[in-house]
Formats: sequence, C-alpha cells, structure tokens
Amino acid sequence: MTDKIQPTDSYKGVRDFYPDDMAIQRYIFDVWSQTAESFGFERYDASVLEPSDLYKAKGAENEEMVNEQTYTFIDRGDREVTLRPEMTPTVARMVAGRRRELSFPVRWYSIPNLFRYERPQRGRLREHWQLNCDIFGATDYTADVEIIALASQLILNFGADSSLFEIRINDRTEMRSKYREFGIEDIETQNAITRLNDRFYKISATEYKIALEEIVGNGTAVEQIYTLVSGGDTSDTNKVVDGLKELGITNVKIDRSIARGFNYYTGTIFEIFDVSGENNRAMLGGGRYDNLTEMFGGEAISGIGFGMGDVTMRDFLETHDLMTANITAPDLMVIPMDPAQNLIAQKIAMQFREIAGLSVATDISTKKLGKKIGDASEKLVNYVLVVGENETKDNTYTLKNLNEETTVTGSIEDILKKFTDGDL
Repeated sequence: MTDKIQPTDSYKGVRDFYPDDMAIQRYIFDVWSQTAESFGFERYDASVLEPSDLYKAKGAENEEMVNEQTYTFIDRGDREVTLRPEMTPTVARMVAGRRRELSFPVRWYSIPNLFRYERPQRGRLREHWQLNCDIFGATDYTADVEIIALASQLILNFGADSSLFEIRINDRTEMRSKYREFGIEDIETQNAITRLNDRFYKISATEYKIALEEIVGNGTAVEQIYTLVSGGDTSDTNKVVDGLKELGITNVKIDRSIARGFNYYTGTIFEIFDVSGENNRAMLGGGRYDNLTEMFGGEAISGIGFGMGDVTMRDFLETHDLMTANITAPDLMVIPMDPAQNLIAQKIAMQFREIAGLSVATDISTKKLGKKIGDASEKLVNYVLVVGENETKDNTYTLKNLNEETTVTGSIEDILKKFTDGDL
C-alpha cells in the first residue's frame, strides 16, 4: 500500500470511456462496420505492436517519424518495437504475406487502436481508433471511385446531408506531371513541394511563396505552382471526379493543395472536409499506394484506401447535432419498491429478456420509488414496471411507457404477450 494518492485523470492525450462514452463509441463503430460490409468489405485485425523497421523502411522521413512521433521501445528480447501509428503498413504486410492465397481484388476493413506521440488538440489525440478501408489488387480508376463513394456513404449513414461536407481530390501522378511541365524533374524537389503543399492553408501566401522559392529556386516556377495549388488553374479534369459524379456524388472538387503526408501515395489522394465554420477540418483522408508491398519482396500489389478517426467523427456528429441520443438505455427498467422484491424483479427481468427479447435492467438501489422512475426517465428508458408486495401477491403489474405517458395493466404473462404480439 502506497502513501501517495494517485490521480484520477487519464494519461495525457488518451481517453477513459465511461458507459455513455462507450455507447457513443459503439454506435460509431457499428455504423462504420455496417456501411463497410454493405460495400462487400471483410473485417481483419492485427496486433498493436510492430517491428519499428516496418515504419522506417520507406526512408529518412519515416525514420524521423518513428523517432519523434511514436511510442517506440526496446523489448526484453532486445528488439525495437513500436505501438502502431497507422494501419496501412500492417495491412500491406498481411496482404503481401498471403498474396498466393488471396483472390484479388480484396476489400478489407479494420477499426484499429492507433498511437502517436504528439501535442493533443481538437480532433487529434495521442491514442485513437480509426476506420481503415482498403482495396488491394485493383488498378483501374473505378477502384478509386468505389473507395471514395464508400467514404462518402459512411458520413451520410450517420444522418448527414451531403451539403455538410466536401470531397477534395488530387492526384500525385498528375502533380508530378505538372512539375515536369514547369521544369522541375528532380524527385526529391517534387517531394519537398508536396510537403510544403500540405501546409498551404496553414501559412500565408507570402510565406508559401518564400518557402517554395527556397525549394525550386525559380521565380517562374513559383508562380506557376502557386497558381496551380491555389486553384487559379481551372482547366483541370479528373476521371475520378467525373466517375463520382456519374454515381450522383456531386459534392466533390479537384483541390491541388491536397498533399497527404505519406510518401507512399502514388496516384489519387483525397480528403473529406466538414465545411461548417465551427468544425472546418478534414474528417478523413487516403489515397492510392501502388508500391507499398514491394518492401516485402515480390511483385507490387496495388492498393487504395483511407482512414477515418473516431475523434473527428464524434466532433462532426456533435457539431451538426447528429448524435443518436438513445443509444445507452435499456428498453425496460424493472423497479422493486423495496429490497424484499429485488430477486423477484430480477426474475421478471429475465422473462422479458428471454421471451420478449428486450434489454432489461433492474433498479435495486435504496432510492425512493419516484426517484427511481425519474432516473429511468433521465436515462431515456422506454418502459418501467414496478414490483411491490401487492403486485407480486395479485400478479397484477402496471407497465408505464415513459415516452407516451401511457400505461398497461395485467399479469406478467399478459404484458409479455403484448410485446411479443407487437401491441406495445
């Protein structure tokens, strides 16, 4: 026993999930899962621990990320391991490992727990859960259309209107072609421009141009790139954008400032933005990565996917008043009037669970009856059934509908029958 009083706060940048929070989390996960599976995606998972080399393998920038932004440590076997900061390298490893057994294309999704050591802020914590959806083994642009259509449908299935968000699309291949048109052939220079573009709306136009000139050293190219990225060039077309419009998804546009941070993206990249002033931020992002499996040997397997975090998802739902309220309450609260009826109340609750298929709780606290009924109402319970000495003796109970303020009186068998017959 220690003399030091321990704090009740959670570790900085992570969350405790009390029942109300857990119910919201489960609701988000359920909508994610149901929507992904409605598109034919299969669920997978993996350990939160990966060898650190998995994230360092793509170059110095990734090694810097591992050293500065991850939870990395040496295990007891003297191996350097990392709590996964993202899922894409993991799923690429899994697909590469079973490439001879899989029938491509494969559509996989997961809801992994991810960890990043960074400064906590709105929409970004040190630990979060993220929906990841990926298609492997499909090179045609229609796979890009499908994955973005899924991302859009995910948000709509929470009750959102398409006017609340915007799909912004860019293409790494198209951008590299533009850079070559502007006389910039060096790949590292192009990568540096991409990293700068990722900050386009976070800095001023003057700061952007100064930083861009330091990268390219060419005033003409600076103006050409700035015009392109700022949206001044309106002549562009994109077949993914056109394909989405064919599916009736019209809240989409080309945005040349979209960069995405990871160098493994090779083609389409996209983000979906909440366009409200209160929560104006990207809610999800992803893109095509056709070379990522090469690090595991063998021929590369094309992939495209996205990630959507639970923190930004909840922010979006709360901002637009889309949170489903009644996601924690049982259908029925059985309320014993005093402790002598507690066990009888629990037996009645079992009957309603087994025969009527309801979710049922019993309030076995020592509070007064009025307080128990008030608590059930505050928790958004639909029905209450009071169990007292007289009710038990006469086998006559009153079921109260708290939403409609109506009552039904009868034996437990009578009330059960009304539920099973659909009369309540």
